Amino acid sequence: MENGGSNLDSQIESLLNVEKQMRMNGDVAGLKKAVMDIIQLCFQARAWKTLNDQIVVLSKRRGQLKQAVTAMVQQAMQYIDETPDVETKIELIKTLNSVSAGKIYVEIERARLVKRLAKIKEEQGQIAEAADLMQEIAVETFGAMAKTEKIAFILEQVRLCLDRQDYVRAQILSRKISPRVFESDPSKEKKKPKEGESIVEEAPADIPSLLELKRIYYEHMIRYYSHNNEYLEICRCYKSIYEIPSVKEDPSKWIPVLRKICWYLVLAPHDPMQSSLLNSTLEDKNLSEIPHFRLLLKQVITMEVIQWTALWNAFKDEFENEKNLLGGSLGDKAAEDLQERIIEHNILVVSKYYTRITVKRLAELLCLTIEEAEKHLSDMVVSKALVAKVDRPLGIVCFQSAKDSNDVLNSWAMNLEKVLDLVEKSCHQIHKETMVHKAALKV
Repeated sequence: MENGGSNLDSQIESLLNVEKQMRMNGDVAGLKKAVMDIIQLCFQARAWKTLNDQIVVLSKRRGQLKQAVTAMVQQAMQYIDETPDVETKIELIKTLNSVSAGKIYVEIERARLVKRLAKIKEEQGQIAEAADLMQEIAVETFGAMAKTEKIAFILEQVRLCLDRQDYVRAQILSRKISPRVFESDPSKEKKKPKEGESIVEEAPADIPSLLELKRIYYEHMIRYYSHNNEYLEICRCYKSIYEIPSVKEDPSKWIPVLRKICWYLVLAPHDPMQSSLLNSTLEDKNLSEIPHFRLLLKQVITMEVIQWTALWNAFKDEFENEKNLLGGSLGDKAAEDLQERIIEHNILVVSKYYTRITVKRLAELLCLTIEEAEKHLSDMVVSKALVAKVDRPLGIVCFQSAKDSNDVLNSWAMNLEKVLDLVEKSCHQIHKETMVHKAALKV
């Protein structure tokens, strides 16, 4: 072994002299060959420590050319999977990482190295370290990296942040991806770069397609929004997944997604966006495949009081089933929120049909105690969902907003106009009837 080691050293020494001559002469092709020969020699001898040392030595040679460093890093990256154990693998990755740090011509290689190192750390259970490693690389600034590879890298950063429950950073990173990027058609994109443009590399084979990345992106966003129970945003994410062609063509995929869309729509607080999504979902022909959910949405959109107990008895099994099916995606709080939404819906219905109502009667309609009814009504007034005033001594709720004198005068004027219009129409009709009658008598 001693003889083999000294033999390897002497071979490397002679190749280093060749490398020096080539470097001095500025012979790029010869220099690249000499550098790659040295690296290959160490690899064939399985001298991993010598390989690491030579990579560092070669990268620090005076006036070393970019092409040689790039060729060396790319060559050494192929040897990572050939390493005998994890420690050697980590050592080689770290060596290549330090050599490529700060060099813009090997930034893509460095990003791939960091990704591999983060994967090893994650497998060892060091999620925080893996997330920190990934965050060091800002791939959105890499001009030569393929678009899908960039998106996949950022999504990996987001996933690691979610795994370590760093939701603020996960949101910041997710904003680097514009959802519009998934709508573009990769086949229509220009293939040939113009003069002066940087050449964009092809994405590696293990990078998913753009539509697959779209699904992963929205799944990560659902995890993020679930943390804060933002039901409407979760619903919009599922809606985007539902629009993916591969999902829409397969009933076994779109039926569970459509069910989730329905549940999160019902759980979402009432606002214009929720109303428009509710109407567009009801118009979806696929909803007829799950009539139970069509009925649920119909009940929510119809301006009639919903009996909570009847609704819960009808949908309790579906709700529990969905909860278990999603692995707890519908959290424990969801059942309370569902009841809250039904109460809000009922209060809105009551405010539409009544101008004044006693608190006692309101509580009866909502199937609540008087205190609970007052609390829910107050919450809705505070959130500006409706206008109401409660006269507590008399126990009366007034759903009309106070009008100023101008509004009152305007409404009077409008009413007078309507009355005069009606009188005029009536006179005209009477006159017409009289004329017809007279004509008939003459005949």
